[in-house]
Amino acid sequence: MDRSNETSPVTSFILLGLSAHPKLEKTFFLLILLMYLVILLGNGVLILVTILDTHLHTPMYFFLGNLSFLDICYTTSSVPLILDSFLTPRKSISFSACAVQMFLSFAMGATECVLLSMMAFDRYVAICNPLRYPVVMSKAAYVPMAAGSWAGGITNSIVQTSLAMRLPFCGDNVINHFTCEILAVLKLACADITINVISMVVANMIFLAIPVLFIFVSYVFILVTILRIPSAEGRRKAFSTCSAHLTVVIVFYGTILFMYRKPKSKDPLGADKQDLADKLISLFYGVVTPMLNPIIYSLRNKDVRAAVRNLVTQKSITE
Repeated sequence: MDRSNETSPVTSFILLGLSAHPKLEKTFFLLILLMYLVILLGNGVLILVTILDTHLHTPMYFFLGNLSFLDICYTTSSVPLILDSFLTPRKSISFSACAVQMFLSFAMGATECVLLSMMAFDRYVAICNPLRYPVVMSKAAYVPMAAGSWAGGITNSIVQTSLAMRLPFCGDNVINHFTCEILAVLKLACADITINVISMVVANMIFLAIPVLFIFVSYVFILVTILRIPSAEGRRKAFSTCSAHLTVVIVFYGTILFMYRKPKSKDPLGADKQDLADKLISLFYGVVTPMLNPIIYSLRNKDVRAAVRNLVTQKSITE
């Protein structure tokens, strides 16, 4: 029987979040708020230094500036909603607001997958073909590469969000998540979601599997090239130029794989604990990873550290 004929269409959703664990809400409110401020500050500083410091006007730091801006956009699309849910007894969101939030988070996630693969290609050319680097990674090349990452992510999000929000939603309007996560929303549809599933599988192949494969192959060539360098100092310097990016890739994709490849518990008590764990892991993916990116690049990159010091020094002098 088609459930769409049984009840009136849904005009808003209820976000469960941590409703079942009210004692955790205030603690996580302070924790997530602090992390969000660190994200804004850290990524904001990275964007600022990559614009103001002429020594950082290179393809790698151009991509890094895009990554920092993307992380700010990604967290801003969801964190304010999460913080509000921790303080509001009635955790509701309108249908249109849910669509906008879903679009933004989906677009930023897909864009970051492609952008990280573009950054891997940049490191591949820099280490494996250093003499051709200025030609291959010219401004005429790296700007369209970044723009293409954004265009691909946004286009994919338009398709996925449109397919999801055109579905009829009736009866149950409770989303067991902090935000309008697309898989949680699709569970509430009272119509066939086969097209949505097929579309997401294709999108995951294009925006997840292919970038991962591209990054893996790039680092295989990078590793082979580094091992051929005769001196230990030369190998160390070569590896240091890509270690920050490799760390970010491991954190980003490692969290995704851990989120979606965990076995499901069949025990009701275990399922409840797993549900809480799944939500906390999604918070890690959505908040902790963007917070770590500027920290990783600052700690492991002497050029960024020097640019930040120069920026602080100049600000102190002007004052």
